[in-house]
Amino acid sequence: MKTIQGKFVAEPERFEFSAAPMHQFELQRRDFFKILGAGIAVFVVAKEALAAQETAPGSPSFHNEEPPREISSWLHVGEDGTVTGFTGKAEMGQNIRTSISQTIADELRVPFESVRLVMADTTLTPFDAGTFGSRTTPTMTPQFRRVAEAARNLLIGVAAKEWNVAPEGLVAADAKVADPSSNRSLTYGELARGKSLAQNLPAEDPVTPATEWKVAGKPLPKVEGRAFVTGSHQYTSDIRLKGMLYGKVLRPPSFGATLTSYDDSAAKAMSGVTVVRGGDFVGVAAPSAHEAQKAIDSIRTQWKEMPQVSSKEIFSYLIKNAEPTSNERFRHEEGSAEQGLSSAAHRLDATYNVAYIAHAPLEPRAAVAQWADGKLTVWTGTQRPFANRDELASIFHIRESSVRVIVPDTGAAYGGKHTSDAAIEAARLAHAAGKPVKVVWTREEEFTWAYFRPAGVIEVKSGVAADGRLTAWEFHNYHSGMSGIETPYDVANQLTQYHQVPLVLRSGSYRGLAATANHFARETHMDALARLVKMDQLEFRMKNLSDARMRAVLEAATKSFGWPRKKTQEGQGFGLACGFEKGSYVATCAELAVDRSSGNARVVRVAEAFECGAIVNPDGLRNQVVGAIIQGLGGALFEAIEFENGRIKNPHFATYRVPRFRDVPEIEAILLDRKDIPSAGAGETPIMAIAPAAGNAFFDATGTRLNDLPLVSNGLRAA
Repeated sequence: MKTIQGKFVAEPERFEFSAAPMHQFELQRRDFFKILGAGIAVFVVAKEALAAQETAPGSPSFHNEEPPREISSWLHVGEDGTVTGFTGKAEMGQNIRTSISQTIADELRVPFESVRLVMADTTLTPFDAGTFGSRTTPTMTPQFRRVAEAARNLLIGVAAKEWNVAPEGLVAADAKVADPSSNRSLTYGELARGKSLAQNLPAEDPVTPATEWKVAGKPLPKVEGRAFVTGSHQYTSDIRLKGMLYGKVLRPPSFGATLTSYDDSAAKAMSGVTVVRGGDFVGVAAPSAHEAQKAIDSIRTQWKEMPQVSSKEIFSYLIKNAEPTSNERFRHEEGSAEQGLSSAAHRLDATYNVAYIAHAPLEPRAAVAQWADGKLTVWTGTQRPFANRDELASIFHIRESSVRVIVPDTGAAYGGKHTSDAAIEAARLAHAAGKPVKVVWTREEEFTWAYFRPAGVIEVKSGVAADGRLTAWEFHNYHSGMSGIETPYDVANQLTQYHQVPLVLRSGSYRGLAATANHFARETHMDALARLVKMDQLEFRMKNLSDARMRAVLEAATKSFGWPRKKTQEGQGFGLACGFEKGSYVATCAELAVDRSSGNARVVRVAEAFECGAIVNPDGLRNQVVGAIIQGLGGALFEAIEFENGRIKNPHFATYRVPRFRDVPEIEAILLDRKDIPSAGAGETPIMAIAPAAGNAFFDATGTRLNDLPLVSNGLRAA
C-alpha cells in the first residue's frame, strides 16, 4: 500500500519562509511621490520593515547586514488631506481594512473617512510574510501607531517651521495643526501642499494608550461595505482584461496518478485554443470558459493509478506510521508523568480522532495573469502575495522585481490560500498564449485539489488526586499539529508530544490550525475527568486553573449562560469548554437538543466569552467570534472528507455538509475589552471551544461520550 503523494503545506510553524532580499524594496522615494503626488510620507528602511513583520523560526537574520538604501512606504498624507496607509496584509473578510484604518485615523488625529488602505500589492506595499496566525492585529496595530505618530510629529514640525515657533506648544487634532497661543491653524493638506517631505521611522516613541482612543475602539462600519453588499466589489473572478482568455487545467483521476497516454489533437484543432503541456502540467486557454472546458474534455488520456489509504483506515494508519521519537518536532516535559499517574487516586486514558476537513471558502481559487515586456502581473486571492511572487519568479526564471502580485479583497481563505496554485496555472497559460488568462477553479477542484486540515489521533493519559487536582497529564498528538497543544491547566507532572506522520492527503493550515483538534481532545477529557471525580465541570476547571485571563472568560461565559443549568426537557444537555491560543482566550457554553427517537441533534444555544486584549472594533470582533462559532459547528458536528484510492468521494456542497441557516443556534458573544493588554488577533481562537462544548453537551444529554470529530458521522439525520 502506498500513501498519496501530497505536498505538505501545514501550519505556519512548518512553512519554509524565504525572507525577502533587500533589493525587493524598489519603491524609491521619488517614485513613491510620482505615484501619489506631493505630500508628507513616512518610510521604513527595508531592514526595519522586515523586522516589523512576522517571520518564521529559521528565517535568515538581517542583524549582520549593512543598512540597505532601499525604503518601504507605510504612510502618505496628500495635498488634499487624504491619508494612505500601506500594508502587505490581505483582506479576506476578517475586516482588517477597517480596523487598521481606525488605528491610523486614531493616532494621526484625522477623520476615519479620510483614510484609505493599499493592501497586499507586492509593488506598492512593504514586504509581509503573510496573513495568517492571527498576526495582523498584534503586528500592524503597533506598527501603524508608530508610523502615524511619526507622521503627526513631522506635520507638527512643518507647522512649527512655518510659524517659527517651538513644536512643543503645537497641537495636532482633527486633521490640522493648531497653535493655541495665537489661534492659528493649518490643515494637514495645507501643510503637505507643494512638499515632498519624507521621514524614516524614528526610534519608538510613546503612542496613544487604549484608554485614550477616540476612533479605534469604536464599532465603525466596514470600509466599502456597500460595494460588497451590492455586488460592485471586484473579486479576482470578476476581473476582465482586454483580450483575456479563459484557462482550464487537466486533472488526473486520482492523487498521484501518472499520465501514460496523451492525445490533444482535437483540442489543438479548436479555434482560438492554446494547449500547454510541461511535465505533469496540461492546460488550455480559450476565448471562453465553456470552450476551455470543451477543449480539456476532448483531450484523450490514460493514467496509471495506485492503491492508497482510505478515510476508513486513516486513524490506524497514523498511529502505525508515526515517525520515530528521535525525529520529534515538539516535546514538553515537566516532572514525571509516569510517577504522577502511579500516585493518582483516579486515572483516565482515552483516544480522540479528528477527520480531514475542507476549507470550503465561498470564493474558490482564482487568478488572472498578464505578461507585458517580460514582466508578469497576477491578480489572485492569496494569503501570501510575496511568497507567491517569489515562487512565480523562480518558476519562470525572472527577477522578483519583474513579478507583481495584487490581492483583491478576497472571499474567505480560513488558512486555505497560502499556496500559488491558480496563480501558477494562469501565468503558465498566459505565457504560452501571449494574452491575459483567467483561471477559476470549480467547486469540485477546490474540494479535491486544495489542501485539507490534517486528520489526527490524540492519546491522553491523566491522573487526578482525591481532591480533584490534576496529578498527571500525558498528551500525544499524531499528525494534526502542534498549535494549542500545551495544557493551560496546572499540573506538576506532564508530558506533551507531537508525532509527525508521512502525508496521506495534501494537508495545511486551517482556521485555528491544530488547536481545534488539541482543544477538542483536552476539553473533552477534562469534562470526563470532572464527571469521574463527581465535580461540576466549571468547578473542576477552576480548581486546576491559575491563569487569571482564562478564569475571567470562564466566569463571563458561564454567568451569561446561567451555569449550572437545570434540564427542563428530555434530550437537553449542557456543555462547557475553554482555551487560549495566539494571545487570546475563549470560553464556550453550549446547549444541545437530542431527539432519541429520530437521532437528530442540534446545538440550540451558545454563549461564548472572548478576550483578545484591547478591542479595536467591537462590531468587527463580534462578527469574527460569531462567524467562528458557526464555522466551528461544521467541524464539530458533520464535516469530514471521505476518500478512497486517491479519490475524494464528497467534493460538492451537496455531499460535503457545512452549517446551513437551520443549523445556526442562538449565539451570544461576550467581549471582554482589556485596555491594559495589547491587542491580539481574533481570527482563530474563537473557533476552538465549540466542538468540545457541543460534545460535552451531547454526553450530558445522552450519557454517551463521543471522542471523534465530527461528532455525528455523515451529517445529522435531519440533513
